[in-house]
Amino acid sequence: MVPRNKEQDMSLLQDISISVQQVAEAISIAVGVEVEIVDSSLTIIGGTGLYSDMIGQKEEAGKLDGNFLYARVLRNGVTQYVEDTRSDRFYDEQKDRAKTVGELAEICTPIKRNDEIIGIIGLVAFNEEQRGILLDKDRSMVTFVEKMADLLAAKAAQQEDLQMTELSRKEMITVLETAHEGIFAIDKGGYIRHCNSTAAELLKTTKNDIIGEHINKYMLSSPALDVFKTGKGYTENEELYRGERGGLHAIVTAKPYFSGNEIEGVVLSFRDIEEAEKLAYHINIRKVKNTFDDIIGNSGSITRAKNQALITARGDSTVLITGESGTGKEMFAKAIHYSGPRAGQPFVTVNCGAIPENLLESELFGYEKGAFTGASEKGKMGKFEMADGGTIFLDEIGDMPAHLQVKILHVLQNMRFERVGGNKSIMVNVRVIAATNRNLEEMIKEGTFREDLFYRLSVIPIDIPPLRERREDIELFMDHFLKKYNKYMNRKLRGFTDDVRDLYMSYDWPGNVRELENAIEYSTNMAFGEIVGMDDVPMRLQRSEENIISVSDSDLPLADQIKEYEREIILKKFRKYSVGGDGKEAVAKELGLSRATLYRKLAELDINKRLL
Repeated sequence: MVPRNKEQDMSLLQDISISVQQVAEAISIAVGVEVEIVDSSLTIIGGTGLYSDMIGQKEEAGKLDGNFLYARVLRNGVTQYVEDTRSDRFYDEQKDRAKTVGELAEICTPIKRNDEIIGIIGLVAFNEEQRGILLDKDRSMVTFVEKMADLLAAKAAQQEDLQMTELSRKEMITVLETAHEGIFAIDKGGYIRHCNSTAAELLKTTKNDIIGEHINKYMLSSPALDVFKTGKGYTENEELYRGERGGLHAIVTAKPYFSGNEIEGVVLSFRDIEEAEKLAYHINIRKVKNTFDDIIGNSGSITRAKNQALITARGDSTVLITGESGTGKEMFAKAIHYSGPRAGQPFVTVNCGAIPENLLESELFGYEKGAFTGASEKGKMGKFEMADGGTIFLDEIGDMPAHLQVKILHVLQNMRFERVGGNKSIMVNVRVIAATNRNLEEMIKEGTFREDLFYRLSVIPIDIPPLRERREDIELFMDHFLKKYNKYMNRKLRGFTDDVRDLYMSYDWPGNVRELENAIEYSTNMAFGEIVGMDDVPMRLQRSEENIISVSDSDLPLADQIKEYEREIILKKFRKYSVGGDGKEAVAKELGLSRATLYRKLAELDINKRLL
């Protein structure tokens, strides 16, 4: 039972005021004295004689301290009686009132609910005859009054239980009515005993029309009926419901509820599968939010791009982000979205180059049931619908097929489209951000990209510089990714050797930031010590270092210059391996030399001394 607060305890007798008055009148008739019943705040709830005119007023001026009779009874919880108010020492504080009212004697009994005193029954004598009744029967009278107090306490407890039951019922109804899912409660016969407003809305009817109907009216051969046989519910089952004005493709969860060991009924919760998919997609997307603070770099070129994007975020215009693969175009798109007025709405990504051409249209705009061979008979929501209210990011827009370019242009101009196989126009409110690593202007000249779509997309163009044009940011990325993968892999790498930093700073990074991050992740996996060395660098980068070996201008004869070149190559190989026998064998194998030839070369080039 939910515990009551003090104010609720004070109102218990008020809740059963009719019963209180009936008890007061019954006692008065049976005993022949006047009766007064007050609650724990000293408010008169019921009474006879002059007390009947005082109902609602405060007894003893509502004072719960001092030596007032009722106040004492409330504090000590013990029945008390006063044989003569005129001589009783504790009546001194209310002598004036006793004289005015005419009270001569009194019996006071507390009304208890559990260990809490919720009120008092007072039997009062106003004349000697009544006083004689109280005094002659004081012992039996006390027992009688205490029984009446128990009766009122039981009645109050019963009323409280009813109130709590009603409160629980109202709370349950409130919970059901605020649920986003439709809810049915069905009995053993399969009849719907309860449903919420959401269920009625999903089935396009009313609660009154649903309640009392068999579940088969809305779903033929419902698996929910099997729950009564198996005793086991199910979760997220796809089911088709029939409404008054069309069907409903729903995700359904069924749970039995029991009375003792017997299943009393089954509760079904269901929601539109398209809405469920949309919600799940948005939840997953929102797990990764990017802001401009997440974009690393202090170089002039990246700072200009960030400032331009930050200004762009305030508006709603279409944005075209260009840049090589791996420069962070999607990160820029997310930063624009999450820094703008649509931040609380969906951000939906579509990679136009990764989806087969024959599926791209349905992925973007969805399809109706039976739209094409292999299509789900339930239909599907497209990415534009999922992005409604938010932003859709069209990555690799340069790979968009020509026939879809027309449809994209139509959506940008009108913010409406039709699903594949459908004829119903769907309106959306989305911001479009597109990105490409291709030269769209050259594609326009070649006739592979629509000029009108280009201008519609590039209202605000933003170009992301490649990493080789912002080399001052490379070390920032190296340290950032090392920290990231240290945490991810529970490593404690402290940094990079100078030759690794030199290599990374001089490398052109054709894959840009993405390639650099992959290289750091590789090194974090492979490093044995606390510092990332050349041995921990991906082989393709080591090869690139070999490819940039150059021989300084020299006056030495050609043969001597060739020897210097050979010496540098062999020394670089030895940096990868130990000096011992196994290391030399590995170097020989990698260089395509026999072991004997390698030893001869080491001697000719005076390399042995350098290795020691």
